[in-house]
Amino acid sequence: MQNTLLLVDGSSYLYRAFHALPDLRNKEGAPTGALYGMINMLRRLRSDFPAAYIACVFDAKGKTFRDDLYAEYKAQRASMPEDLARQVEPIHEAVRAMGWPLIMVDGVEADDVIGTLAVEAVKHGMKSVISTGDKDLAQLVNDDVMLINTMSNERLDHAGVVAKFGVPPERIVDYLTLIGDTVDNVPGVSKVGPKTAVKWLTQYGTLDGIVENAANIGGAVGENLRAALDWLPQAKVLITVKTDCDLTGHMVSIPESLQAAEQDPARMIDLYSRFGFKTWLREATGDDGSARPTPSAAVEIAQGGLFDAPAAPAEQRYETILTEADLMRWLAVIDQAALTSLDTETTSLVPMQAQLVGISLCCEPGVAAYIPVAHRYQDAPAQLSRELVLATLQAWLEDPAKPKVGQNLKYDSHIFANHGITLRGIAHDTMLESYVFESHRSHDMDSLALRHLGRTTITFQEVCGKGASQICFDQVELGRATEYAAEDADITLQLHQAMWPQVAGEESLTFVYEQIEVPTAVVLQKIERNGVLIDTGILQVQSHELGKRMLEIETSAYELAGQPFNLNSPKQIGEIFFEKLQLPVVKKTPSGAPSTDEEVLAKLAEDYPLPKVLLEYRSLSKLKSTYTDKLPKMIDPTTGRVHTNYAQTVAVTGRLASNEPNLQNIPIRTAEGRRIREAFVAPPGSVIVSADYSQIELRIMAHLSGDASMLRAFADGIDIHRATAAEIFSTTSAEVTTEQRRYAKVINFGLIYGMSAFGLAGNLGIERAAAQSYIDKYFARFAGVKQFMDETRLKAKAHGYVETVFGRRLWLPEINSPNGPRRQGAERAAINAPMQGTAADLIKLSMVAVQNWLETDQLKSLMVMQVHDELVLEVPQDELELVRVKLPALMAGVATLKVPLTAEVGIGKNWDEAH
Repeated sequence: MQNTLLLVDGSSYLYRAFHALPDLRNKEGAPTGALYGMINMLRRLRSDFPAAYIACVFDAKGKTFRDDLYAEYKAQRASMPEDLARQVEPIHEAVRAMGWPLIMVDGVEADDVIGTLAVEAVKHGMKSVISTGDKDLAQLVNDDVMLINTMSNERLDHAGVVAKFGVPPERIVDYLTLIGDTVDNVPGVSKVGPKTAVKWLTQYGTLDGIVENAANIGGAVGENLRAALDWLPQAKVLITVKTDCDLTGHMVSIPESLQAAEQDPARMIDLYSRFGFKTWLREATGDDGSARPTPSAAVEIAQGGLFDAPAAPAEQRYETILTEADLMRWLAVIDQAALTSLDTETTSLVPMQAQLVGISLCCEPGVAAYIPVAHRYQDAPAQLSRELVLATLQAWLEDPAKPKVGQNLKYDSHIFANHGITLRGIAHDTMLESYVFESHRSHDMDSLALRHLGRTTITFQEVCGKGASQICFDQVELGRATEYAAEDADITLQLHQAMWPQVAGEESLTFVYEQIEVPTAVVLQKIERNGVLIDTGILQVQSHELGKRMLEIETSAYELAGQPFNLNSPKQIGEIFFEKLQLPVVKKTPSGAPSTDEEVLAKLAEDYPLPKVLLEYRSLSKLKSTYTDKLPKMIDPTTGRVHTNYAQTVAVTGRLASNEPNLQNIPIRTAEGRRIREAFVAPPGSVIVSADYSQIELRIMAHLSGDASMLRAFADGIDIHRATAAEIFSTTSAEVTTEQRRYAKVINFGLIYGMSAFGLAGNLGIERAAAQSYIDKYFARFAGVKQFMDETRLKAKAHGYVETVFGRRLWLPEINSPNGPRRQGAERAAINAPMQGTAADLIKLSMVAVQNWLETDQLKSLMVMQVHDELVLEVPQDELELVRVKLPALMAGVATLKVPLTAEVGIGKNWDEAH
C-alpha cells in the first residue's frame, strides 16, 4: 500500500451514511447519522487499506458541463434533505481532522475528479483503490485501478466487473449508455435492460457495432434502438467519466500533496464531544470506562449509532456437508460448543407449511457449515437425506443443555416441529436482542449486519430472485446456497457477540430480554401451532348478510348522488363529491387531486349524508373481504384451524402484532364487527375462556404517578371513571350521572394518550374552552398525574427514551427534533408509551406464567390467541372450574404494583360470548 492512492467518493458515501442512519441525533436534537457513518467508514478504510496517499472527494455546488450539455441532467433529483445539509460542514471538518486531503472542484463532479486522479496516479507509477458505491466508476477499473465498497465488502477488479455486469470495464460506458442511468436522469434505449445490453455487446462488440447493426435487430426493442440512435452519442458523453480535468490550484503536486496525514486528536475530541459520540470520545481520551456502558453511551448507540464492530475473522471458511462422516464431525463440534448459531432454509415463509431444505451451523466467527437435505435442481449432487440428518441431530436439537442462538428462532422452531422435533436450548435470539436494545430500529439480519458489523450480507432476492421469476430455495445451486446459508449462521453469531454485551450491561434490559422476550417467543410458537377453530358456516352466513347490506347501501348512495357510480373508485367519488355536489375539499392527495380517504369521509360525514353512507359501505366491505370471505380460505387443511403469526418485534411499545390473518384488529365497535368473533369457536366438549386485565393502563398510570387520589380509588375498588367524575364535577360518587361518567372516561383515557383540549372538545362535542376547563380541573385534582407527565417529558428529552415499570426502553428519536409537529408527537408518545409498554410486559409475563402452569399440571387446555390485554383459551369442560379460578390469579400475580392487578374472565361457546 506504500505506492497506492486511496480515493473516497465522499458524495456517494455521505448519502449512503445518511440513509443508513436517518434517526441518529445528539442530545440537542441535531442530526448526526451521516457524520457518524462517514467517520466510521473512514476509520475502517484507514485500517483495512493503509495507503500512503489518500483523498476524499466531494461534489461542489453549482453546475457542471453536463448540465450545459443536457438541461434535464439530474433534474429529477430531490434537493438534499435538510437534516443531511446540516451535516455537510461537520463532515468536511471531520474528514480534514482525520488527516484526509479534501478535494472539491467548482464545475467538476466528484466522479471526474476521481477519474483524473486515478489516471494521474498511474502516470506516477502508482495504483489506485477507489471506495465508492457508484456503478459508473466501474469504467475506470484496469490493472492499476480497483473499486471497493465498504458497505458490501465488494472488490471489483477486471474479473469482478465482468462477473457483476457481464461486460469488461472498457465496455461499461457502452453498457450504461444502452440501459441509461436513472439516478442521473440519463435515458437509455427504452425497454433495454442489463440482459439485453450484455447480449448486444457480446454479439456486436461495442456500442458502435450495435449502432452499425441497428437495422438488423428485430422486434420492438430494435425499433426502440433505432429511435434512440440520435440520442446515444450525447448519452455516452454524459455517462463517460472525464479523466483529464484541470485540477490546478487544488493540489501542489501528485502524489506529494495527497500524502496520508495523522489525524488531529484535539479536533477529533472536539467533534466527538460536540456531536455526542461518547464511545469514540472515551476511546480518544483514554477513558475506557467500565464494562457496563454509561447511560449516555447507551443513548448514543440505541439512537442509531453502530455498535463497535468486532474485528472481521481472519479468514472465512464455509463448507457444504455432503457425507455422513462430515456430518458426524460437525455434530462433535456443536456438541462441545459453548454456543451454536443455528439457521434453517425452507420451502416457504409460512412456517407451518414449510419443509426443511437445509440447516446451517456456526460455532466460531468465519467458520460455518451448510447441510443441504432437499435441493432438487437438475444435476444437483447427492445429499444426505432429511431423515438421516434430523435423526442424527435430534438429540442435540432437543437438548436444553446445548445452548443455541439464532435470528428469529420461533420460525426455526416451527420448521423442526413440522418434522417432529421440539427445539430446546434457545439461549439467545439476535432479533430479540436488537428489539430489547433499540426497539425503534429495524431488526432483520441484513439491517443488523450493516448497522452493527458494517457488513452488507447476501440477500434472499440475490439468491432466489424476486417477483414472478423467484425460485424456491430448493432450486438454488449448492455452492451459492452454502455461501448464503452459512453466512446467515456466521453473521448471526457475530451479531450476538456484538449486541449481547450491550443488553447484558444493563440489569433492566437483561430482565426484559431473559424473563419476558425470550420466554414469550417460545410461548408464541406454541400458541401459533395450537391455532384457533373457525366455524366456516357462520362466516358464510355473515358474508351473505354483509353482501346484501352492501347492495342496499349502494342503492342508497346512487339516490344521494343522483346517478350510479363505482363506490370503490376514488376518481368517480371525487367527481361526484367535488364537481357535481360541490362538497368542500378537506385535503388533497400528493398529486394535487381532492382526497376521498377515510379521514376526509369522516369529516364530510358530519354535515353530508353521502360520505356517511360511503363510510358504512367501506366498513362492511373491509369486514367481508378481510374476514368473512378470507378466513375460511386460511384454514390449514391438516389441522382444520387458522394459525396466525405473532410478530414480536414490530411495535416500539412491546405489543404484539398479528398477521396472516390479523386477529388483533377485528373491529369491535360495530355490531357487524363483533359478530365476526362468533365464528371463533371451541370444539365439542370444550368452551372458549377469555381473560383480560381490567383498566390496565389507568392502573399503570396510578402506579407510575403515585397520585394519591388514583391510588385510593383503585385500592378501594371504586369505579375509576366514577371517581374521576366526582373529582372533576365536585360531587359525590353516588351522584355522578351517566353523562358525567362518560366525560370522565374520555378524559381518563384521552389524557394518557396525549389528547389536547382541541381533541377532547371534538371527542365530547363541547366547546374548546369547556374542554380546557375539564383538563385544568383534572390536573388540579390529580396533581400527581400532572407532575408525572411533566417529569416524563423532561426525562425523555434528556435520555432519548422512556421506560416501562420493568425497564423496557421505549425510544423516541424525534423527542428533540427541531420539527415542531414531530417533537410534539414524540412528547405525547412519551406519556403513553410507559403505559402501553408496561401493559405489553404484563400480558407477556402472563402468557409465560399460564403456559408454564398448563404444562406443569399437564392440562389439556390450550392458549389459542393473544389480543391486546386479553388471553383466549380453549378449555375442556372438565378443566373449566380450575381454569376459571386459576387464570385470573396467575395474571394478577405476575407483578406487584402500587395498585392491585385484576383480570376478568368470560366464558362462552365462542369468542364473542366469552368476551
